[in-house]
Amino acid sequence: MSLGVLMLVHTAFDRAEQVARVWHEAGCPVVIHVDAKVEEAEAKAFQAALGDCPNVLFSARHSCEWGMWGLVAATLSCAELLLSKFEDVQHVYLCSGSCLPLRPIAELQAYLDGRPQTDFIESAAIADVPWAVAGLEEERFTLHFPVSWQKRRWAFDRLVDVQRRLGVSRKLPADLVPHMGSQWWCLTRKTLAAILNDPNRAAYDRFFKTVWIPDESYFQSLARLHSRRIESRSLTLSKFDHRGKPHVFYDDHLQLLRRTDCFVARKIWSRADRLYQTFPNARGDGENQADPNPAMVHKLSDKTIERRNRGRDGLYMQSRFPNEHFESGVTAAPYSVFQGFSELLDDFEGWLALSTGCKVHGHLFAPDRVQFEGRVSEYQGALSDNARVRDYNPRSFLTNFIWNTRGVRQCFQFGPQDTQDTIWLMAKDPNAQISVISGAWAVPLFRSKRPFEAVRKDAAELQKREAEFLKVLRSQWARATIRIWTLSEFLDAPTEPLQLLVDEIGTYPQNRLARLPKMVDMKGFGSFVQTLKNAGMHPYLLGDFPADTQHAPTETPSRRPYLVQ
Repeated sequence: MSLGVLMLVHTAFDRAEQVARVWHEAGCPVVIHVDAKVEEAEAKAFQAALGDCPNVLFSARHSCEWGMWGLVAATLSCAELLLSKFEDVQHVYLCSGSCLPLRPIAELQAYLDGRPQTDFIESAAIADVPWAVAGLEEERFTLHFPVSWQKRRWAFDRLVDVQRRLGVSRKLPADLVPHMGSQWWCLTRKTLAAILNDPNRAAYDRFFKTVWIPDESYFQSLARLHSRRIESRSLTLSKFDHRGKPHVFYDDHLQLLRRTDCFVARKIWSRADRLYQTFPNARGDGENQADPNPAMVHKLSDKTIERRNRGRDGLYMQSRFPNEHFESGVTAAPYSVFQGFSELLDDFEGWLALSTGCKVHGHLFAPDRVQFEGRVSEYQGALSDNARVRDYNPRSFLTNFIWNTRGVRQCFQFGPQDTQDTIWLMAKDPNAQISVISGAWAVPLFRSKRPFEAVRKDAAELQKREAEFLKVLRSQWARATIRIWTLSEFLDAPTEPLQLLVDEIGTYPQNRLARLPKMVDMKGFGSFVQTLKNAGMHPYLLGDFPADTQHAPTETPSRRPYLVQ
């Protein structure tokens, strides 16, 4: 026998028994530690279940709390018992009850026999490499941590604060350089015995008893003092998420685990029946000499962590949704917003759809209903045209609309008469292209033939709302592509802005526009504007409109629109 196993168990005793038998049947002596918090009757039943395995022993029991000394004490007790009882053991493998051998044990034994003086333990100097996912680094060793972070978090945090204010800084034992790494290692007998019999062990133990998470630093630091050759890696496949929690392997990871060539994996779900039935993968005794290759799992895990943290552009997760700015991208795809065009140009929606190949909608945020393309009552993703449903959460309505229609550019109309709850979302969205003809809201009022007092009141309100929208678009936080023309500027030369917009969003190869949309009848509009001014309502967002001038489309050059990005 050349390989001995230390196993830390606190739950799922049926699976721990199954795995212990795998090690035992391969000729490996096993020493098991059962957490002292486990009921005595349950611990004795587990021990009795393995009573027919002569080389399976049980160590003294310690209470194991995450981040506390008990896990190291349990490992030391197991190691002392194993080395004292089994003199032929040359390598010692530390695992847990949720670890599962993937390859035949004979292949692991052959691999270790070919490296008789190599210690496999992840051991990174904290001065050089940031090991912790989140939390303390050097202070793990320089401060005292006598209470559990999990059970007494308030007291834990207050003790850290007090020690920082008092300037507490513990002195490290002589020759000790703090290292950290995975708890799961495989050490040679010589290195492990040197750690256990170190003349300064009592000092080391006293020091590490109040180090935070000592199971990730005790052996990792002391191995550096005694090992002849360290390979800073674990032979156990394990991966941690963005919070430092271990990934759990389930039945649907079967093929992935097969391709890793790793000897052992943790953490295996206790009810993953297919995994426990399939592994160890019996491909012959020692015939596979390949090095473990966990890169595939690490790559996949890194992708899942990135997806978990960043999400997908425009898709809002439950954990991220209530927190503004936690999202990754405001919306899922580019889209265009047009303000003032449909008020000024007849059948602007149909013309734009024909000219660009985009999906063109009416006013999605109209007060009475959602004006989807074709004025349907339901649209992709089961979005309803009901204004009350939309207005329950207009921001989510817009992000859902873009998510459900991604792949085809969406265009819709917007105006000061619409629900304004989405203006900041659109302005800060890099996917948005917003084109505004300021003051175009006056054209429908001019053509409405309503009583002047009602028109004047509506004009004042619409201008106020549009001014607020333009203020948002011009803010320093705006990230959309924004173009703004006054109504006067647009009427002076409409072809240029229309050509610009079609070239930018169109799906067809574009030349000069063959056909322009028809302008609404503007006869008498200048007088209407002057009348508003005379009544004290100054429509400054329209631009300059002499009272005796009738604006009509021209081709004369005009000032180019400005671009805000």
